[in-house]
Amino acid sequence: MSMKTSHVVLFMFLLSLTGMISPVFAEDPYLYFTWNVTYGTMSPLGVPQQVILINGQFPGPNINSTTNNNIVLNLFNNLDEPFLLSWNGIQQRKNSWQDGLPGTNCPIPAGQNFTYHFQVKDQIGSFFYFPSLGMHKAAGAFGGLRVNSRLLIPVPFADPADDYTVLINDWYTKSHSNLARFLDRGRSINRPAGILINGKPGKDSQGHDQDPLFTMESGKTYRYRICNVGIKTSLNFRIQGHSMKLVEMEGSHTVQSMYDSFDVHVGQCFSVLVTADQTPGDYYMVASTRFTKYMLTGTGIIRYAGSNKPPSSPLPPAPVGWAWSFNQWRSLHWNLTASAARPNPQGSYHYGSIEITRTIKLVNSVGMVDGKRRYAINGVSHKDTVTPLKLLEYYRVTEKEFKYNVMQDVPPAGDAPINVQANVINATFRTFIEIILENPERSIQSYHLDGYSFFSVGMGAGKWSPESRKKYNLLDAVSRHTIQVYPKSWSAIMLTFDNAGMWNLRSNLLERHYLGQQLYISVMSPARSLRDEYNLPTNAMLCGAVSDLPLPKPYTI
Repeated sequence: MSMKTSHVVLFMFLLSLTGMISPVFAEDPYLYFTWNVTYGTMSPLGVPQQVILINGQFPGPNINSTTNNNIVLNLFNNLDEPFLLSWNGIQQRKNSWQDGLPGTNCPIPAGQNFTYHFQVKDQIGSFFYFPSLGMHKAAGAFGGLRVNSRLLIPVPFADPADDYTVLINDWYTKSHSNLARFLDRGRSINRPAGILINGKPGKDSQGHDQDPLFTMESGKTYRYRICNVGIKTSLNFRIQGHSMKLVEMEGSHTVQSMYDSFDVHVGQCFSVLVTADQTPGDYYMVASTRFTKYMLTGTGIIRYAGSNKPPSSPLPPAPVGWAWSFNQWRSLHWNLTASAARPNPQGSYHYGSIEITRTIKLVNSVGMVDGKRRYAINGVSHKDTVTPLKLLEYYRVTEKEFKYNVMQDVPPAGDAPINVQANVINATFRTFIEIILENPERSIQSYHLDGYSFFSVGMGAGKWSPESRKKYNLLDAVSRHTIQVYPKSWSAIMLTFDNAGMWNLRSNLLERHYLGQQLYISVMSPARSLRDEYNLPTNAMLCGAVSDLPLPKPYTI
């Protein structure tokens, strides 16, 4: 590093201490984006409807980044309502200010803009972004977000011939505002109208196959990043005539195993390698519903270069039953020999030997409050505060706005009534915690935790008990950020709460999320130091109870 460069780095660091800029290093590359969010009219399932576009695109543009890149994204909200984006799986180390949820950020008002500024830090993998307010996700504004490994870090497979993003999702033909009205009136949004792959159902209005989504050359191997960006339905993904080698999921390299099909639950992302080893022609990609009484299917075409042979008509069948899916989960293992970014709780990769300091058991439920349906966790149905929780906490004006720990670490006994209020719990900084997600219902659940990766150590049927720990995988459970909970079953995760901030743990099923099946976890550093958490950004939007308050004293080293 030259003398001039060292002075620049020192100057940037000193500015970060004052809160004038986010404390990121000058030598890490910057990626700049300008996005315009607008309404548009499209017909994904043949019915004209209002959708939300980003730069005129549905789905939105992909973000292609590399470990430690700084993302600077200026978003212009051209809707007639507030808007926010969130980053599914990006850990936002020490920086929940950029998380883009109602508990952390003021909404971007109609006609205004906001610049997100965050660093993808030392992580790799396949992720996506999505709109986080109301039912916006049901209208689009989602897209792929990949973080590639730096060239100096070896990847446990050869470079693919190309790298494709595959976004699969259920889709409704009713507008997001109509869906919200249904829920506000106590009704359900019911079943989706169809399944999309990269915004397309696979067939045109005359029932003909649409143009190929991807092209492969014979003999070459390709990477497909598959994300379920839907709002309600688990989907099974498969490629006609081709096997898939799993290599990465939600930011972790996995032990490489072959699959004919893969269950992708809402909010989850997987990377597979596919070799073009079949007779040249067209082949179907298929995404179909799982764990539902109905069957919906979306298709897309993969074409071998130079071929004009149409795909064969029989679609590869989907698996049946949740036991098949559970066994697939059991086959997933973390690649412990891969040289790549990975979480490092308390200085050890051996999470199974770290002492558990707290066990939180979370049980989902549904009930009626004032004649309307609400979803809850441990008897509390979350309701957003007017002022984002993180701002209230930073300005230290929480007392009149919300209370911590209204939800207990264990569910209430019996048929206790559902309590509707802000659901925020405290987690002691840098403690190792076990969270049990128990699902007494007949429908499958899917949960995501912002700001963290956790170890998915166990699943089982029925209710969890301390004896269930004997079945945990304490060696090579995959580090990830989303986990499914099968009907009448439980899932167990472990993690160190070493990322200071206000973090959302939520149902990925949008109907449930909208009606309260979520909570926030406040992880505060006792030192209130820049070593642990960044200051409020200078461009942060202020709203509600803190709009006119003086800025609190900033954190320092």
